[in-house]
Amino acid sequence: MIERLAVDVAVISLLGLGSYRLKALDAKGSLAAAALGLLIIELGGVYPFLAMLTFVVAGVLATKYRFNYKVKLKAAQERGGIRSWDNVLGNGLAAAIFLTVEYLVHRDTFWAATFASIATVNGDTLASELGKVFGKIPRLITSLRPARPGTNGAVSLAGEFFALLGALMVAPFALPLTSHTVQMLLAVTIGGWLGVNVDSLIGATLENRGITDNNSTNFLASLTGGVLGALVFSLVV
Repeated sequence: MIERLAVDVAVISLLGLGSYRLKALDAKGSLAAAALGLLIIELGGVYPFLAMLTFVVAGVLATKYRFNYKVKLKAAQERGGIRSWDNVLGNGLAAAIFLTVEYLVHRDTFWAATFASIATVNGDTLASELGKVFGKIPRLITSLRPARPGTNGAVSLAGEFFALLGALMVAPFALPLTSHTVQMLLAVTIGGWLGVNVDSLIGATLENRGITDNNSTNFLASLTGGVLGALVFSLVV
């Protein structure tokens, strides 16, 4: 066990260093990501860790894609796309909470919640970063009025497609952990996609009023997406 822990620490440390060198995370963000990654792999094993790693890689690529164009739209990620510890916790804390509960109770419902929360943040990042580029007519989710790309709560058909794709990318990592594979696939994908839209709804209401910020919005959305994923799994099993 000590040897495995040492290997896990070494691998995660290298990934954290790589995130810092690639300017995906700042120093505090890299440390927070390493700590969160170690917690996830120790509690849940390789599959939730790979799901989270997929989110990180996909998020970096989506953020960097046509970044200069997003700058011209005034819709680019702040600080040149470099994220910090608060963003790491906003995107990963809900998954860690669900995973801790699963570790204690050993029920597939909480696997669904864990992966649906990761599916939410992955879908949200792809929908946000790629929707700004490909979403031609974004509209506010609350009123369907036209909105500028990057506006909190703005959605588009392209964004919804990328939200679904992002959720679906995460779902396969949950399948080796359950015998209810079809139900798990549906629960994670649907929960994640719904969670992305909850993120838009919170953004259009609470965040635009200054009640939440981007990171707390992400946390609430991923927490809700996880709960919805667990609910869908319970209903279809």
